[in-house]
Amino acid sequence: MNGLPHFVTETESVWDVLQRETRPIALYGMGDGAEKILRVCEQRNIKIAGIFASDEFVRGHSFAGYLVRKRSDLEAELGDFVAVIAFASSRPEVLQLFDDLDSTHTTYAPDVPVADGALFDLDFVKEHCEELEQAYALLADDHSREVFAATVNFKLSGRLHWLRDYTDSRNTAFVQYLKPHGQEHFVDLGAYNGDTIRELLGYTDGQYASITALEPDRKTFKKLKKYVEQAGLDRIQLVNAGAWDKPGEMLFAGKAGRNSVLTPVMHEISHDRHTVSIPVESVDHVLHGTPCTMLKLDVEGAERMALEGARNTIQTYRPKISLSAYHRSEDLYELPLLLYDMCPDVKIGMLHHPYVPAWETNFYVTFG
Repeated sequence: MNGLPHFVTETESVWDVLQRETRPIALYGMGDGAEKILRVCEQRNIKIAGIFASDEFVRGHSFAGYLVRKRSDLEAELGDFVAVIAFASSRPEVLQLFDDLDSTHTTYAPDVPVADGALFDLDFVKEHCEELEQAYALLADDHSREVFAATVNFKLSGRLHWLRDYTDSRNTAFVQYLKPHGQEHFVDLGAYNGDTIRELLGYTDGQYASITALEPDRKTFKKLKKYVEQAGLDRIQLVNAGAWDKPGEMLFAGKAGRNSVLTPVMHEISHDRHTVSIPVESVDHVLHGTPCTMLKLDVEGAERMALEGARNTIQTYRPKISLSAYHRSEDLYELPLLLYDMCPDVKIGMLHHPYVPAWETNFYVTFG
């Protein structure tokens, strides 16, 4: 026995593989993801030979002390190098670039947590082997178990084929699991600019019973409010707050999208210009016992706390749930086990939608 879950076939972490790599290693991309990957590489003494970007983004600038190069220039200089994808995308043309790179270079897309938490490496998988096995066993169908296994193997190895071979369209989630109808009481946690509301209404011909939407970022909340006004939606409650297990106040490092994070006010964090104090709310408190038939949680790492804050609503109304599974390494097992603790009759599906790395990997939950 290797101490790994039975469905894990990758037996090395991408970081261990990169540590012993003798060929030059080059990062593809810049930004927050690249900064996180560079930090792990520094901690593990993994040397980076250069950084490259898509040709249209190369303008003679530098990133993290490296001159940003074109891929062709690095190939001419380094020859056969190992490529490390260091940014995220769902755009078809970018995913095709990733596949093209993977066909000509040994290519990895290392998993680094979107929110704070443990790095998904071999030690993490071994430490949480039992919980990962339990979460896998809770999944309701063979395809969901295949997606779960592929996600774990991808996060461990960084190899793109694990995502490429187990990707489903977002339409699959609506048709197979969510099955929206015109009488939904929809609660949207992490409503962003209204994109999921717009998507839902596309399946119901614009019909709904009620909508409650929480969005913490103030600038994004203004866009949400503008969308609601322009669409002429009524029977809708908009709340400029983060989702948590109880009402209160948190520090919010808002970046108007990905990588925003909630932190309890009592915790000491660096206060940069992006960090503000915001209210947080629980679903149970906001709804005051009114119905919820569909619940979406995409709250940048606060999913576990937000689920706790919806415990009474979930136990009472058994809503269909779309639940992000990719912000924290621990979410893969903590979230299914929490749902089972709430309602033992839970049925949990899992899908990965087009994205590299394993973002837009979601649990889809029904009951009974």
